[in-house]
Amino acid sequence: MAKVRASVICGVLAAFLSSAVFAFVEDLDETFKDTRANDIWLVDFYAPWCGYCKKLEPVWYDVGAELKRSGSPVRVGKMDATAYSGMASEFGVRGYPTIKLLKGDLAYSYKGPRTKDDIVEFANRVAGPAVRALPSKQMFEHMLKRHDVLFVYVGAESPLKEKYNDAASELIVYTYFFSASEEALPESVSLSELPAVVVFKDGSHFTYDEYEDGSLSSWVNRERFQGYLHIDGFTLYELGETGKLVAIAIIDEKDPTEQSGRLKTLMQQVAKEYREQFNRDFQFGHMDGNDYINGLIMGEVTVPSVIILNTSNEQYFMPSELIESTDQLVQFISSVLNGSAQAYGGDGFIQRIKRVAFDARSTIMSVFRSSPLLGCFLFGLPLGVISLMCYGICTAESDDGLDEKREGLTDEEEEEDDEEEEQQRQAAELEGPEEEEDAGEKDPEEKKTD
Repeated sequence: MAKVRASVICGVLAAFLSSAVFAFVEDLDETFKDTRANDIWLVDFYAPWCGYCKKLEPVWYDVGAELKRSGSPVRVGKMDATAYSGMASEFGVRGYPTIKLLKGDLAYSYKGPRTKDDIVEFANRVAGPAVRALPSKQMFEHMLKRHDVLFVYVGAESPLKEKYNDAASELIVYTYFFSASEEALPESVSLSELPAVVVFKDGSHFTYDEYEDGSLSSWVNRERFQGYLHIDGFTLYELGETGKLVAIAIIDEKDPTEQSGRLKTLMQQVAKEYREQFNRDFQFGHMDGNDYINGLIMGEVTVPSVIILNTSNEQYFMPSELIESTDQLVQFISSVLNGSAQAYGGDGFIQRIKRVAFDARSTIMSVFRSSPLLGCFLFGLPLGVISLMCYGICTAESDDGLDEKREGLTDEEEEEDDEEEEQQRQAAELEGPEEEEDAGEKDPEEKKTD
């Protein structure tokens, strides 16, 4: 009896907690457009039939509970974009699920990993001011430890600060932006002139130069990653938005070898020591294993090896020989930069056809590997039906062959053809009985034999 009572209490408690979590996420309808103006909203636009949307759903409720618990001003909601397609279109929804933070007249799209921590961090960053102040050395040091990449405007009011504020409003979806006085900078940091925009990363700092670096927004977009990264599929997608080529050391971290370690070290050295030469055009890093790259280039990459990807047009470059020294790696990267290296892949018509065929084959193979019976049913049954239909079409006798033969004749030709057929039929009827009588009478010699 006690066990039954305990199970009932646990069930009631679980239902209560579940309903409490659900209460932190609001279901939105057509009235949302008129009522959202005074609040900051984090909204999941979903489709009921979408598998990715269903996978995100429990994470989304955790996001709502976490933001509520932390006292964030961000309200969390979800909207069926198929039921309210007009409103979803107004917010620029093109696929499912789409996560957007709505702040006044601005709508910021979330493109990061769909985990609770990443989504909450995005919401808190974008919901706050575009540029945050660092009033003291202690706060500055704290932020340096907390962030791998830190953008800071240093100085008083100026046209550069206006550009910085504009860039922050545009790119806050990717990173934080701060401002500080010269007194708040660490003692090790010395700037030649003020005002200045500085990025702190990789144990050093680099100052924006309008004449060399172009627009401030483009510079921030290029500098928002560390010089060397551990790259995965999602990071590679984000790096594509910087416009840089991505130089990757393909290694196996689960079974490290001396050659893999040396190649990784070479890539790190080039990223740091040749920053001035390559940083504008290249992002450096390593990738664990070759599975993702193999699918990307529709080929086989050996491990360890080096590959450079152009994510804008799907081209890639590979060295003709094994990279064993810094000079070899620098020479290979320089050949890609000056256009003398052989480019493979691309996004041409033939490559697109190959991509469709490759993706179809990969999908079929993955289905058969995960569930052979399901694969046989999904692909074997339609092929069998199509085969039977083709067999029936090819072996069927045509009953209207005569009609097809007569097509194209004039009326006079058809009448002559009919008269000729009638005469042949009458002649056959006249000859028939004579042949039968002749056949019925025996030769006298045959009679003697009988």
